[in-house]
Parts: sequence; C-alpha cells; structure tokens
Amino acid sequence: MGMEFLLLIHGAEEAWERATDEQRRQTYAEYEEFGAALARAGVKVTGGAELAASGSAAIVRGRGPGAVVTDGPFTEAREQFGGFYAIDVDSRAEAVEWAKRLPAEIVEVRGTVQP
Repeated sequence: MGMEFLLLIHGAEEAWERATDEQRRQTYAEYEEFGAALARAGVKVTGGAELAASGSAAIVRGRGPGAVVTDGPFTEAREQFGGFYAIDVDSRAEAVEWAKRLPAEIVEVRGTVQP
C-alpha cells in the first residue's frame, strides 16, 4: 500500500460557464482519458468527484447550535475548488507527476495524514 494524495483541481468558474458545449465535451473527454491512464498504470483511485458551483456552498463557522452558516463561497477568488481525485501512490513525487497530466491549469497536491 502506498500513500494517499488528493489532487485538488482549481479553476475559474466563469470560464467554465462561458465554455461552449463542444469545449465542455472536450474537457470531459480529457478527464476520462486521465482516469483511463490511471487505470492502465494500476493506480488505485480511492475517491474523486466534480463539485457543484461554489455559489451552492454553505460555510459553517463554529460548532453546535451556535454555529453560523453563510451561503456561497468563503472568499472572492479568481479560482475555485472544482473537484478532486484521491489516489494511492508510492510518493509525493509520483502524485505530482500525475497532477501534471490533469487537464487543469492549477492542481494542488496534498497528502492525507496517516494514523
């Protein structure tokens, strides 16, 4: 068993909203190919998903009945967190190499804490 890393995909939501249907199909095809490449290489994918738009988010501050809930994204940023892959690989360097193959401009690679 290797180590689990998250490939956190960041992107500009407004660019996605402006994309044509053909551009979106092409992008989805690139992500499908990425998933197929992981499978061909025998990389275990332990999770992953495309996320709904940041405007649908809820931010919860605090705990219990005193928690404050606000709608929408926490900050106004150019890029939003749009999805992720959780992969099991042997090293951070290997996770970074996979991140370079994603069809995204910004990918954050972060390991999980192992008990």
